[in-house]
Amino acid sequence: MAKPSQRPWKLDIVSRRYAEFFGLTDHWFSAAAAILVFAASIYANYMASAYATVAASNSVTDLILDHTAVFDVDGYFVYGAVALIAFILLLLLLRPKRITFTLHSLALFFFIRAGFITLTHIGPYPVHTAIQFTSSIGIFLSKVFFGDDLFFSGHTGAPFLMALVYWREHWLRYIFLAWSVFLAGVVLLGHIHYSIDVASAFFITFTIYHIALWLFPQEHAAFLKDEARHPIEVAGN
Repeated sequence: MAKPSQRPWKLDIVSRRYAEFFGLTDHWFSAAAAILVFAASIYANYMASAYATVAASNSVTDLILDHTAVFDVDGYFVYGAVALIAFILLLLLLRPKRITFTLHSLALFFFIRAGFITLTHIGPYPVHTAIQFTSSIGIFLSKVFFGDDLFFSGHTGAPFLMALVYWREHWLRYIFLAWSVFLAGVVLLGHIHYSIDVASAFFITFTIYHIALWLFPQEHAAFLKDEARHPIEVAGN
């Protein structure tokens, strides 16, 4: 008879995490504040995108896009981003102590990206995949995430940021890195972003992560402490 798993998944592990999380006021208060800041960053990104769409000027040439055919990547572009959001949400729900640093890092990412979007108003590449939505959720997402907000690529940068945040957990690191490369390929194949939008996203996001480490040392320490409390689970075994 096969031996039972030495480390079975137990619901009480998650229950214990939430008991610890709500046991200290600082934890859930900080998480609530992070959620509000993150919501504000999404709104800033939305406003910057709306402004860039209205103020968009002419398109420019691109060494890579000028020499590649355009592919219909509508579904990959939209649902790849939606799946990423769902996956991050699942990770945070399983480990609530990580909400604060993760959302602060993402909020910083979107605030800085909103600033870049506001500064640059280049029009989209002439021939590109048209992102079309029919559902109410899709229309809402299009207004928030899918305008003429070109520089820099959020589809590339956001999963790369998560790879840096979860760098010590190898399986998550590789999942997010693969996600970043996949979405980078999607936006280039669909001519949705210029190549500079994609290439710069890695460098800018790397800097954003280190700014987050500097601005939120206590939140990052709490993130690492939660990691250290369950080293077997963190390793993905």
